Amino acid sequence: MAFHEVRFPDNISRGARGGPQRRTQIVELASGHEERNASWSASRRRYDVSYGIRRADDLHAVVAFFEARLGRLYGFRFKDWADYKSCAPSKGVSEMDQLIGNGDGETTAFALTKAYGTAPHIYQRRIEKPVADSVRVALGGAEQFNGWSSDPTTGIVTFEVAPDPGVVLTAGFAFDVPVRFDSDLMDVTLDIERLGSITSIPLVELRLS
Repeated sequence: MAFHEVRFPDNISRGARGGPQRRTQIVELASGHEERNASWSASRRRYDVSYGIRRADDLHAVVAFFEARLGRLYGFRFKDWADYKSCAPSKGVSEMDQLIGNGDGETTAFALTKAYGTAPHIYQRRIEKPVADSVRVALGGAEQFNGWSSDPTTGIVTFEVAPDPGVVLTAGFAFDVPVRFDSDLMDVTLDIERLGSITSIPLVELRLS
């Protein structure tokens, strides 16, 4: 899938509006009861970045970014300021933040994930765009400073030697959301005296795997 490893301007994404979306089919029965079915196994985030534009220079930057992505053609990174770490936004990333697997003596590659909720109702979100050099890893509670690498384009952590059976693998990281523009039109109403009116600049999360 066509993807540019560049991030949407942080100063504009900070004021964006949006969050996770689910798709649930609901059938109301004659008795008044409901039957509900989840069409998606994973959530998909949507944003509107028009809310983050406050100056003419902001608009100029977004138009330039839009043109460089050729509208909806190329995906890119987006920082969701409400959810961009393996921990709460107010805390610092720790190597103990998230469980990413258990050693079996054979597997060397593990995917970064983030858990939402509490047992037994937990949603595991796949993290595919960690921020470069932000990943921290621990084996059995001991932070590892070498012997492993992480791919910032896929979110895969690879060990040089497979962790021993039963060893708990944890990780901490900052991450971006892979998105694309959800419109091929940048709809701006120009106004000589003011910045102008921007109806909407929608982004939608990409599923890369």
